[in-house]
Amino acid sequence: MRQSETRGRLLLVEDDPAQRELVGNILRGVGFALSQAESQSQALETLDQPDLVGVLSDYRLAEGDGLALLQEVRQRRPELSFILMTAYGSIQHAVQAVRAGADDYLTKPFERQALLLTLDKALRTRDLREENRRLNDALGERERLVDLIGRAPAMQRLYRQIERLAVTDATVLIGGESGTGKELVARALHKLSRRNERPFVAVNCAAIPEGLVEAEFFGAEKGAYTGAQAARRGHFENADGGTLFLDEIGELPLSLQPKLLRALQESRISRVGSSREVEVDVRVLAASNRDLAQEVREGRFREDLYWRLNVVSLQLPPLRERREDIPLLVEHLAARAARQHGLPPTLFPKHVLRALIDRPWSGNVRELANSVERLLLLAEDGEPRIEDLPDGPRRSASPEFLLPPEGLDWETLERSLLSQALQQAQGQKKRAAQLLGLPYKAFLYRVEKYGLDS
Repeated sequence: MRQSETRGRLLLVEDDPAQRELVGNILRGVGFALSQAESQSQALETLDQPDLVGVLSDYRLAEGDGLALLQEVRQRRPELSFILMTAYGSIQHAVQAVRAGADDYLTKPFERQALLLTLDKALRTRDLREENRRLNDALGERERLVDLIGRAPAMQRLYRQIERLAVTDATVLIGGESGTGKELVARALHKLSRRNERPFVAVNCAAIPEGLVEAEFFGAEKGAYTGAQAARRGHFENADGGTLFLDEIGELPLSLQPKLLRALQESRISRVGSSREVEVDVRVLAASNRDLAQEVREGRFREDLYWRLNVVSLQLPPLRERREDIPLLVEHLAARAARQHGLPPTLFPKHVLRALIDRPWSGNVRELANSVERLLLLAEDGEPRIEDLPDGPRRSASPEFLLPPEGLDWETLERSLLSQALQQAQGQKKRAAQLLGLPYKAFLYRVEKYGLDS
């Protein structure tokens, strides 16, 4: 329970004087300021008090009823907690109230402890709603549009970068592990840009058969290849005037990379089977979970295309590096899953939240979303259980590394570890050295040795 100085004001709506006095004394005794009403109209007159945090209302009132009051409260003060008190024989009204947006209900007669526990749970739910609302207000339109959630410093920096880049037509390379939300960032850049009423076309480069990549990107004339029974537009033409998002760009075949580079440089494309050039006005955003600079060094990606795509880069942090965001993400994802499945709002117990915070989340936010949905669907009596967490590896203080039977190339491994550390640390060398457990000077020596200093 919170300390009395932080309790706030409650509105108690009860037409029975004895019951009103009994409940009122309990609430004052634990530090709440109290306003009282015995009818719906009196309650509505009191609703605008600025320090009001919640409403406890009986179902039967001298005038009006608790359900009608709930509807008014949700319209005028949606942030307030609302608990309906009802007689045992009217429990169907309580269920109806929860479905209509009440946080909880109490069946009369109830014990003092039941009242305080129910109230505390409702106010914690209110606090989560308020925290989410404040975050939305602080982040503005960018978050409401794209479902990006986070208050960690890395996410705050990302929001500012998105705002600055959205108003430009710069090509942006978005990096990050699978499941971190690279497409969400691309959609944010599109939605906040001047192109937001034009198409957003997302393409997974890894999902296109190699023989069809050129036709998918640039279109094809009738008869240009086996099965081309009609002329077709490609992704560049479909995205004309808007944004083309190329996900997993590192999977693009080397044979197509010069043609993509030319399209980016000249804003012109030619369909397969045609020599006619078509002008296109497209902003290109690209993403990869690979280290493209390393791919360039190893000859798997063209350097000129890399620099053309990497005019500006954004790096998304993995979920394990912003664990402080997990409770807020869980609340957001649970609310979304509840809406999708027609379930009532659910508050995750602290021990379940702690278990979620402690998991490794190699699949990042995508894996968290799937786990939250699973917990919600398997919840018994409306409470998610830790036992229903999907099986998966837990964090280990001393992870085991097994040497492959065929051995390994130490220099390749060391270069890869250095590159990954620099990527995770967003180029901050001292942080990268800490991630690898290396003295800073030793880290700098190795970075220079492998030519990673740029």
